[in-house]
Amino acid sequence: MSEQKNQPLLARVRCAWWGLRYGLRSEHSLKFQVTVFVLLIGVLLILRPEPLWWALVLLASAGVLAAELFNTALEHLIDHLHPAIHAQIRIIKDCAAAAVLVMTLGAIGVGVALAVHLLRRL
Repeated sequence: MSEQKNQPLLARVRCAWWGLRYGLRSEHSLKFQVTVFVLLIGVLLILRPEPLWWALVLLASAGVLAAELFNTALEHLIDHLHPAIHAQIRIIKDCAAAAVLVMTLGAIGVGVALAVHLLRRL
């Protein structure tokens, strides 16, 4: 059984925090996405949209960050288990990257919808 199974909540949160820190140190895409997220929070604070828009932007942003972290975890697992280049492995990695792309496009869609909403308020 894994030493991380059935750990107290605080220990599990520490592991998750370590994973986030590792992702931020090692993944340029995640660094960029977190930077965009911080800028988005600033824009939301300035524009002050309704709470529903905050929820949609935060949910979409969290989805992008989570997808990127899943992608990072999957890539590291695959590279550990099968370090050689293989056509099937490439498909798995490409599909994981596509999941991040799909989530990112959805988040951009939320941003465009918010921009349209805010422009109509003017």
